[in-house]
Amino acid sequence: MFDVIIAGAGPAGAVAATVLARGGARVLVLDRARFPRDKLCGDTINPGTRAVLLRLGLTRRFEDRALRIDGMIVTGERGIAVRSEYGGDVHGLAILRRDLDAALVEEARAAGARVEEGVLVRKPLIESDAGCTRVRGIVMAGRDGRDIRIPAPLVIAADGRRSRVCVALGIIRHPARPRRWAIGAYFEGVEGITSLGEMHVRSGRYIGVAPVPSGLVNVCLVTANRDGFDDPAALLTRAIAQDWHLAERFTSARMATRPVVMGPLAVDAVEESVSGLLLAGDASGFIDPMTGDGLRFAICGGELAAKVALRALDRTLENPQAALARVRRRTFAAKWRFNRGLRALVSAGPAVHAAGVAASIAPLLLRRLVTFAGDVSQV
Repeated sequence: MFDVIIAGAGPAGAVAATVLARGGARVLVLDRARFPRDKLCGDTINPGTRAVLLRLGLTRRFEDRALRIDGMIVTGERGIAVRSEYGGDVHGLAILRRDLDAALVEEARAAGARVEEGVLVRKPLIESDAGCTRVRGIVMAGRDGRDIRIPAPLVIAADGRRSRVCVALGIIRHPARPRRWAIGAYFEGVEGITSLGEMHVRSGRYIGVAPVPSGLVNVCLVTANRDGFDDPAALLTRAIAQDWHLAERFTSARMATRPVVMGPLAVDAVEESVSGLLLAGDASGFIDPMTGDGLRFAICGGELAAKVALRALDRTLENPQAALARVRRRTFAAKWRFNRGLRALVSAGPAVHAAGVAASIAPLLLRRLVTFAGDVSQV
């Protein structure tokens, strides 16, 4: 018998499993992937998120393989560029998601969680009584193709933006706005790469650039315009070639991997609707990865879900769903507003130009925004 079943072994699920197991809970983690596995991501951990991982003792399996990220270069339209360093010994990390995720899964195992890879979670195990729906466990696909029902008092859905658990319950959806798609690939031979991450904001799109170990560079284009998505490699190459800050630096570069496409990106989820279920990571809502906050929301959200679950198991919390929603709002509200504002800015061409002009006149303002985006105050 398990106390908690976690659907999804990405950062949110692995962190939740580690915290729960350390707290004495019997935890089962299920994921359809086998680790290490590739994942489209900016591959960066901002300073505040690194601080959380350090506090939890979860960096030892990967930090020596990561690159140090000392700040950001942000560029806008018409030649506007601002360089902002975090300062002192404050820094983030760049690490391939396949390496980060595999390391966090091993930490969950080391803490005592049972992790089953290559297992498909089909849907939640539901109990309905007098019009009230309660999640009582998980239905997973067995090795012989037959469904296996695994009961548990609590389930944490951490199985991503297309969560099977949440879709089955009708509590997750893609909003009409914003509608953006991402194309990401790794390049080699890019010139001018430093220890700073890069964000190049243009009207209707942005391009993130970050160094990763092994000399590769992560390049990710996020756009609302789907023209050309039938040939993502050509679209990504064309966006780079037409960019004033990137074109010359990529003249001798080569795309080292096939591009990966993901979208639509934004996902909304209802957090308080189903008894017995807690949400974490992208399953609790996914936003544009513009500021690198995806990993922060996943890692911090996994810890918050685990702490609420431990209180629920101790019977010191009557409504864990409402409690988790409240603590998530307190923890993330400022960053949610910040990200919504940036998304709106990118969507409006004149606003991008106006913001760029303001940044060129008062670069300190943009540097403060970079510091806020990096959660430096949390270090």
